Amino acid sequence: MYWNRKVKALLFTIFCGGIFVFLVGFSKSRQSEKICKKVNIKIDNEYNNYFLSEPEILSLMTRNGTQPLTGRKKEEIDLKQLEMRIKTHKFVKEAEVFRDLAGNINVKVQQNRPIARLLSADRDVYIDEEGAQLPLSNHYTANVIPVTVGVGLTKNKADSFFQDSVGVKYLSLLRFVEKDDFWNAQMAHMHIDSKGKVSFLTQVGDQHIEFGKPVQIEDKFRKLFIFYKEVLPVVGWEKYGRLNIEYKDQIICE
Repeated sequence: MYWNRKVKALLFTIFCGGIFVFLVGFSKSRQSEKICKKVNIKIDNEYNNYFLSEPEILSLMTRNGTQPLTGRKKEEIDLKQLEMRIKTHKFVKEAEVFRDLAGNINVKVQQNRPIARLLSADRDVYIDEEGAQLPLSNHYTANVIPVTVGVGLTKNKADSFFQDSVGVKYLSLLRFVEKDDFWNAQMAHMHIDSKGKVSFLTQVGDQHIEFGKPVQIEDKFRKLFIFYKEVLPVVGWEKYGRLNIEYKDQIICE
């Protein structure tokens, strides 16, 4: 009797396992036969950048329409390959491609975010948060601070200046300005001279601010903000054309 129950339990387990394998295989078969009827593309515009468009992403995925996705079966579409195609675009930071239960393709794209625009005689490019250069776009122009660099400072490393051990300090300065609402709105232009010293031109007051090397960044801007808040409203915004905040605990005004 005991062995009878064991045999029955074993047969029942085998039967259930067979049913499970069958259902899994059947489900996979049905999924592989599903046809892609639609491609849904979502582009993250968290920072109000519009460098990418849905038609542009679709064009990358389909190689300018020569390899359409709609009408094709699941097994005929390589999702990883589609992700790699999307990531070839300079303004794409991250891309995720996946299917839904209906067999359609969904795409999520995160854009690279420029924080400055580097201007020189031989280049006009954006700089992103990591210091990498991004090309200009025909679709959109970002409202970021223009930056010029003195002759010779970026010699032989113009493409990677903001990523090396020296330039990364200037990148930290750009990040600080870009993330601060007040200074982002106030600073109209940033220049790095051949000695590595920074100066700014302002939107309001038309002042030339001599910042010095990109050190003690927060302290210098805190000192300048106090001057803006307590001194300029009293003497007038047009009183001084030059402000030097390079040195600790003092502001030189002319």
